Amino acid sequence: MNEETWDHVQQRLLGAVGQNNFKTWIEPLELQAMDSGIAVFTVPTNFMGNYVGQNFSDLILHEFNLAGEQVQRLAFKVAVKAPASALGDAPAPLFEVMQDDAPVATAAPVTSAASSAPAAGKEPLETLQAAPLDPRFTFDSFVVGKPNELAHAAARRVAEGGPVTFNPLVLYGGVGLGKTHLMHAIAWELTQSNPDLNVLYLSAEQFMYRFVQALRERKMMDFKHLFRSVDVLMVDDVQFIAGKDSTQEEFFHTFNALVDQNKQIIISADRAPGEIKELEERVKSRLQCGLVVDLHPTDYELRLGILQTKVQHQRQTYPDLQIADGVLEFLAHRISTNVRVLEGALTRLFAFASLVGREIDMELTQDCLADVLRASERKITVEEIQRKVSEYYNIRMSDIIGPKRLRSYARPRQVAMYLCKQLTSRSLPEIGRRFGGRDHTTVMHGVKRIEELKSVDGQIAEDVEMLRRALEA
Repeated sequence: MNEETWDHVQQRLLGAVGQNNFKTWIEPLELQAMDSGIAVFTVPTNFMGNYVGQNFSDLILHEFNLAGEQVQRLAFKVAVKAPASALGDAPAPLFEVMQDDAPVATAAPVTSAASSAPAAGKEPLETLQAAPLDPRFTFDSFVVGKPNELAHAAARRVAEGGPVTFNPLVLYGGVGLGKTHLMHAIAWELTQSNPDLNVLYLSAEQFMYRFVQALRERKMMDFKHLFRSVDVLMVDDVQFIAGKDSTQEEFFHTFNALVDQNKQIIISADRAPGEIKELEERVKSRLQCGLVVDLHPTDYELRLGILQTKVQHQRQTYPDLQIADGVLEFLAHRISTNVRVLEGALTRLFAFASLVGREIDMELTQDCLADVLRASERKITVEEIQRKVSEYYNIRMSDIIGPKRLRSYARPRQVAMYLCKQLTSRSLPEIGRRFGGRDHTTVMHGVKRIEELKSVDGQIAEDVEMLRRALEA
């Protein structure tokens, strides 16, 4: 084992992959041995070994050979954290990157079956390529508030492992509400508490890509075996497979096979399964048989809590920067639809204040974030609301505006008035004029009526929430 060589290789890799990739994927590797052309590393998790093998193996092998070491393979061994008595005497399994004439950027677990030589004329099975996990997305960094507390609690429960309590767990909600954060947090928690667990996290798009690739290369049996061998399957943005019949069919069979083996499945989507158009009824039914949890749009208190947490992280980079009273409250009020935009605005604010050497006050905030604040201003029109409501309730727009007082028209009309009051800056008289010249007291009554019904009628509350989300998307 040559530590000096590995130190040299690491310095070369730092320049090749950049600081962030190096810190996340290369620095945690610990070289254990170099023998017979194999470099053996310990890694914190099964996932990291697979990811490094799939994405950086060619580069690592190249740098070793440039440094004069004849390395043909990389092998990864998960660092054992639990006491030996709890794990028995079996050594941690290796994950190898094999090469014949040239390096192959895949890493496959070496089991008793896989480690034996393949039969003549048969290629060894490829491993699944998981999507990378973001090291920032952990439970510790997730800010919990009323809109997301149920989703957080459910994710925590699944991350504890053990017997499956609800399968699948489906997390759904709009952009930037924390679905992917919770998915990553579950994966990190599971792989750290049980490194031998085969956790696969990928997007629905990647699932489809692998399926099409297997069809093209006539390796469907390999595909089926690989996906059915995981312990935990996590699929992000499942709405992507809607309308793709063959992919949906294979997903359905994979889902059934894993549930039959009592393996955990975790799914995310931008809408509830029943509302995803062109998703097959049997797939919808399967997804709805577990726990379906909605991540509601953030409220003011949660956005403020997220900002306060992010400020603590920013202070690690900018310890001397001061932030004036009222700035965080201002941002929490003004940037209300997307947490990612909110976090990005704060990052930009700290960087800008550091460059100009000024305190973060209201003037600097409005100068620095002028474009973000403009984009966050409400631009929803009364006409847009009327059109969206009429489509939602399957009535004509003329019936929303017209004089008919039938309940089937009056209730959608009141919902539209309520949304106009909430989502536009129009006054009550202006809204009344847009609804066929109605008096402002009629609008006031409609708004008040919907506010009352929301607290006692679950269907009205759901209708208003769905419409608001669609309008703000």
